[in-house]
Amino acid sequence: MKKIVFITIASAVILYTACVWALEFSADMVTTTEAGTFEGKIFVSNNKMRTEMPQAISIVRFDKQITWVIMPEQKMYMEQTIDPKTVSSAAEKVPGEIERTALGDETVDGRSTTKYKVVYTAANTEETVLQWIDKETSIPIKVGSEDGTWLTEYRNLKVGPQPDSLFEMPEGYAKFNMPNMQDIQKMMGNSD
Repeated sequence: MKKIVFITIASAVILYTACVWALEFSADMVTTTEAGTFEGKIFVSNNKMRTEMPQAISIVRFDKQITWVIMPEQKMYMEQTIDPKTVSSAAEKVPGEIERTALGDETVDGRSTTKYKVVYTAANTEETVLQWIDKETSIPIKVGSEDGTWLTEYRNLKVGPQPDSLFEMPEGYAKFNMPNMQDIQKMMGNSD
């Protein structure tokens, strides 16, 4: 499940980084992996993004350089800072992009798109994804691995303002801190 949440969040960020920052929209988000198909929602408002999956909600606040991963069942959340160097603006490419090749036009969920092959580096590894960019909005409404092991698609795209409350941490949640290696060693009685 953690891998699926990671793939969903990562693909949403890949989709989002190529979006026009000023555009606001919501959509149903469908992610298909070898483990199955998972549905959620995505909301984008300027430099903020929220993805909702069955077991986790992710709120990315590029304006605050922070990401919250919220676990509603546990009433807990994790917080992670965003490296500003990995965030692109509307005029830029996907972070680490090396090459972009147009492969032709396709219709996705009734919308006219241009399909691209995008090669980029992430964590010192070269990756290739396919990306379908909506011609009307410039939103990448579909992205997937070249080998077909995962695919994320936005369906029922609705362009328009999103409520600010969607991008705030809900009240009543406890912060969950991931222990670092020193803390783990102390808990195990192996501190030097």
